[in-house]
Amino acid sequence: QGMVSNLDPHSSYMDAKSYGDMQITTKGQFGGVGIEVTQEDGLIKVISPIDGTPASRAGIKSGDRIVGIDGTSIAGMPLNDSIDKMRGAAGTKITLTIVREGEKKPFDVTLTRAIVAYEADTWRREGDIGYIRMPAFNEQTADGLEKAVKDLKKQIGPGIKGYVLELDRKRG
Repeated sequence: QGMVSNLDPHSSYMDAKSYGDMQITTKGQFGGVGIEVTQEDGLIKVISPIDGTPASRAGIKSGDRIVGIDGTSIAGMPLNDSIDKMRGAAGTKITLTIVREGEKKPFDVTLTRAIVAYEADTWRREGDIGYIRMPAFNEQTADGLEKAVKDLKKQIGPGIKGYVLELDRKRG
């Protein structure tokens, strides 16, 4: 840290873990369960499961709260630490303890991690506007964005007015 502290404000030191996290981000894929999450009231709240991932197939729902991972409470754990625990090698198992509105008790869901890709794979037409969801900037971004723009141009035609880009979500 000391070596780079006197450089410009954009320079920083990366330890092995930080470098590994950066590689996950730039490669555009990781081993995990496939959920977009945020932190709320000291717990992990599921924004949405990603289609075609272990979380989606297991019935994880938007609004679910994750209170434990592999039998250990995650209450108060920093979001990035919880995400690190959910990520792992494809083919390995993980058990999430879920609290769901309308359910009396927390319940466990055991999942087998798979490769989850960050892609600009969600897009739709809203009248004469193209809406593209881009969860990250990485090696997959340019191809995914190009595919989305081509498809939307084809759907909407010459009357297209513009695009809305939704950026950046945390995934585990």
